[in-house]
Amino acid sequence: MTQITVLGAGVMGLAIATELAARGHTPRIIDPAGGPGNHACSWRAGGMLAPYCEAESAEPVVVRLGLDAADWWQAQGVEVTRRGTLVLAPSRDRAELDRFARMTTEHRPVTGAEIAELEPELAGRFPRGLFFGTEAHLNPRDALRVLRDRLAARGMVIQTEGTPTDRVVDARGLTARDALTDLRGVRGEMLVLRCPEVTLTRTVRLLHPRIPLYIVPRGDGIYMIGATMLETGGKHRVTARSAVEMLSAAYALHSGFAEAEIMELGADARPAFPDNLPRLRRRGNTLFANGLYRHGYLLAPAVARMAAEYLTTGRKPEFMDEDHP
Repeated sequence: MTQITVLGAGVMGLAIATELAARGHTPRIIDPAGGPGNHACSWRAGGMLAPYCEAESAEPVVVRLGLDAADWWQAQGVEVTRRGTLVLAPSRDRAELDRFARMTTEHRPVTGAEIAELEPELAGRFPRGLFFGTEAHLNPRDALRVLRDRLAARGMVIQTEGTPTDRVVDARGLTARDALTDLRGVRGEMLVLRCPEVTLTRTVRLLHPRIPLYIVPRGDGIYMIGATMLETGGKHRVTARSAVEMLSAAYALHSGFAEAEIMELGADARPAFPDNLPRLRRRGNTLFANGLYRHGYLLAPAVARMAAEYLTTGRKPEFMDEDHP
């Protein structure tokens, strides 16, 4: 059997290795960092499996290919929370809520009383919202560890160095700009709070005219707050403005966050192509898998299946563009 080497052990590389293993391959996995960690943008992701919400700004293909992401992750042994997404807006931004409703489907409008039923601690804070009942979320760091450990249990331990042989899958994310000149970085900023005084059970998106913000419960009183996208692609520290906006959003959602402990502030650049859709690009014996944009955990399963199917059967996948200049 042809030896396949996967370069990169972020969400894309580990998902592809998982799909290859499911087809009987034993790929080598090489990552100089030794595996998942805070060097990779997938470490700081929100972990939202929310295809219908993504329709607000993403192409229809993102929704279609993301519909079974929660099932895929759960099948790998990852804990997936299936409690839907609650979309809210402060009273001054009600027009944003109406716009979001027009751009998306598979939601139902909820009144203040219904919001209180979904999340009792938000009672009386918002007069209306949208509820996407079929959506889910996961803890990205736990998900990466599960994939890594399952592969290691089958003999596919991540190597820090080595010479690729035969066929190569390059899933190095933004590092692959040395070969993919049309790849750019889209900055994402996040903070992690510990606030046992607040109890939320599902992802909440708080609409904002400039930066969409989301709050994802991690359990044990820990919450991840993120800014969905900023078109400044450097890997820098979180700016003061972004930190203030994210903290203000948390406080606007629930005043209990005023007493939260800031556990982590982080920023990274997510790899994206000009149309913000992923690519499988062949050059010689190398297949590049990249450009997950902000849809890493939502689209990695679908792209990984396409890559593994192509490497196994030669079937040209939907996102293939080997003729790209």
